[in-house]
This record gives sequence, C-alpha cells and structure tokens, in this order.
Amino acid sequence: MKTINIAIDGPAGAGKSSIAREVASELGFVYVDTGALYRAIALFSTEYASRREFLNALEDDCHLEMKYFGGTQCIFLNGDNVTDKIRTPEISMKASEVSALPEVREFLLETQKDIAREYNVIMDGRDIGTVVLPDADLKIYLTASAEERASRRYLELEDKPDAPSYEQLLEEIKQRDYNDMHRAVSPLKQAKDAVLIDSTTMGFHEVCEEILDLIEERLDLE
Repeated sequence: MKTINIAIDGPAGAGKSSIAREVASELGFVYVDTGALYRAIALFSTEYASRREFLNALEDDCHLEMKYFGGTQCIFLNGDNVTDKIRTPEISMKASEVSALPEVREFLLETQKDIAREYNVIMDGRDIGTVVLPDADLKIYLTASAEERASRRYLELEDKPDAPSYEQLLEEIKQRDYNDMHRAVSPLKQAKDAVLIDSTTMGFHEVCEEILDLIEERLDLE
C-alpha cells in the first residue's frame, strides 16, 4: 500500500519542526525532523580534527537511529541519546556547514527515503520537496522574515545562561540562510509545486490549521 508523504521545507527558525510535529500528531503520521539528523552528524564531526578524517569515518563509524517515545522523536548517535546535545547555536551553525557536503547528503538520503516508504510521514527540512521526496503528495514551503525568526528564537533562549543576544541570533539566521541557499548541493529553495506559507504575522495554531486545511483539500485520507 502506498504511503502518504508530506514535505515541509523552509529556512532555519521558520517553525517547521514544531508545526510539522503538531500536524503529524493530529493525523497520526510519523514526524521526521531531518534537521536533527544533520545536527547529529554535525555533533559527530566535532570529534575529528579535520574534514577529511570526519568524512572518512562517516560511513563506518557514524550510526544514527531515530526512535519515538510517546510520539516524541529522539536521535541516537552511536547508541547515545543526543536529542538535547544537538540543540545548541554552535551545532546549528555546524549543521549548516556539514549539510553542504555531498558525502553527508548522500549518507542521509536513503535513510530518509526508507522512512517515507515505510510510514505515512510529515518530513521537514531544506530539500525534502526538491530532492528527498520529489513526488510527495503535498509540498509546503514555510517561511517568515529573518527578524521574526530571530525574535522567536530569542524568546526561546532568553532565560537560559549565556543566552545569545537578538542581534547575534539575527546575524546567525541571515548567515545560515545564505549558506543554505547558496550551497552547491541541494540548496534551499521552494519547489515549483509547493504551497508558500509566510508565517511572519501568523500564530502557531493558525499555521497548523492552514496546513491541515490544505491536507484535507488535497488528499484523500479516508
């Protein structure tokens, strides 16, 4: 039986993960946060002194698992639950770097495709609709202004020790956007058949409802 695949792409901080997770929960689909996979590889890369050493070790020494506990996705790197370790600004920037490497994208491509073949999924990332799931049943490009994305991130982090400033977060988001959109392999871009949703002035539940309405309109989930 053919599975149903929904792709959500967009820049860093657009709310893809939280929105995709909520919509997947509503539908009883598997949520796949591909960014977490790249973050885990970024964490793995920090163990090596050079890019060459890291890439040489990738195939044989990097073992990733995606597990679900009560509907929550957890990422395991070589048996260690790194779900929290990969959510730092440093790893975010490192993930942007390693995701530009063809060897890394190839390493993860089949993993992502296999999950989509096995389950009804909502998968979010940078190149899901363009490369990973080009035949997805529905493609969405979710974005927001850089200023709004930086503001949201600042509110998430402001109470934490050593929280970065709004200006620092804005600069990091702009740099990551540039990196993601200008990489040679699978750059971030809106698929031609994707529906654009700009969430700059929208609330979380408003975006979720718009996506659920799109799914109801476009797909037969009976």
